[in-house]
Amino acid sequence: MKLAKLAAATALALAATPAFANPQVVAGATVYGPEGNEVGTIDAVSGEVASVNTGSHVAPLPMNAFGQGEQGPTITVTKAQLDEMMAAIEAEAAAKLDAALVAGAAVTSADGQAVGTIASVDGDDVVMDAEAGQIALKREHFVASENGLMALFTAEQVAQAIAGAQAASDEAGA
Repeated sequence: MKLAKLAAATALALAATPAFANPQVVAGATVYGPEGNEVGTIDAVSGEVASVNTGSHVAPLPMNAFGQGEQGPTITVTKAQLDEMMAAIEAEAAAKLDAALVAGAAVTSADGQAVGTIASVDGDDVVMDAEAGQIALKREHFVASENGLMALFTAEQVAQAIAGAQAASDEAGA
């Protein structure tokens, strides 16, 4: 009976234990594709994600995407395939941002607070109306999230930027 309990406890412990990490997946390691060709270099490893830099893109890949090879960590796609996948993801994100970044669109901050609305968009230049005033930002300062348009700043950072711009304007006018 004790043996059965021990076996059951061991099975439960193994089921709850994550798979052993691939010791080859470390920052600086070269990643190889299915044909043994270089795909890129691991820039960083954070938790269960490794960032692979192909030279054209940085692709966040889950740790379970890597195999162990004779030369180093391997993945099942080539550099060209990984670059194509990342380009498609970036194009989709850009299209979503273009659709969301329009005059009158509500904007939330990176910390989830309503911070204003878009006053105008002219190419990469964006003007946002906030309670404290207007602020000029760039297209790259926004993302289209599942909750709508989000500025990549906290509400406090937006308020500080507006206050700083107003102070500089006041000094210039004095």
